[in-house]
Amino acid sequence: MEHQPIQAVLFDLDDTLWPIAPVIARAELVLHDWLTIHAPRVAQQCSIASLRERRMALLLAQPEYRIDLSALRHTVLREAFLAAGEDPAQVDAAMAVFLQARNAVTLFEDVLPLFARLQGRVALGAVTNGVADLEAIGLARYFQTTLAAHRFGVAKPAPEIFLAACAALGVAPNACVHVGDDLDIDVAGARHAGLQAVWLNRGGLTLPSPLPAHVAAHASFHNLHDLHDWLAPRLAAR
Repeated sequence: MEHQPIQAVLFDLDDTLWPIAPVIARAELVLHDWLTIHAPRVAQQCSIASLRERRMALLLAQPEYRIDLSALRHTVLREAFLAAGEDPAQVDAAMAVFLQARNAVTLFEDVLPLFARLQGRVALGAVTNGVADLEAIGLARYFQTTLAAHRFGVAKPAPEIFLAACAALGVAPNACVHVGDDLDIDVAGARHAGLQAVWLNRGGLTLPSPLPAHVAAHASFHNLHDLHDWLAPRLAAR
């Protein structure tokens, strides 16, 4: 099917709009410091690394947790509280501490300039498998819709979540571009759903050529400035 002029742009969040690894590392440290004060037996028995290992093991055993990584973290914390003889009623407070730190992200420098240039010219949405809170981060005002796997019940690369975002914006899939950093989750998922797909290759990875058709993006860029230059002449008149 021939692609229409672009009427909407969807964005992945983690590692597309901000680097996620340093955020998670800091949030886990903040959480462990909190545990040292409020649940010291948990902090003594469980290191950041051992909690991470337990999450990975549980994820392998129960892959349905991939849809809600906060639920995975909550389950492992509850296990740790019970094993240490600490009050599991405190787990919700521990999760609140973690999530507050998890939303203390540092945007890539090209994010706000792009949104300022696109706002009012094209519909914008977010599709994420993570648990970022765009209100807390301060980006919610730019998006007309946000679909998160843990609320929607289906995660990328399943086509349903992409199609639901298109429907929420009132655009046909082939008139919508999805921008993300992951070839399998973002590019292949978007293509399978009938969207145009842009790979944001911030790290400058060199891949074999040609790529398999299902992960071959319609375009790829190292930054959002170049994305804007590609988008601008393709946007539908409003």
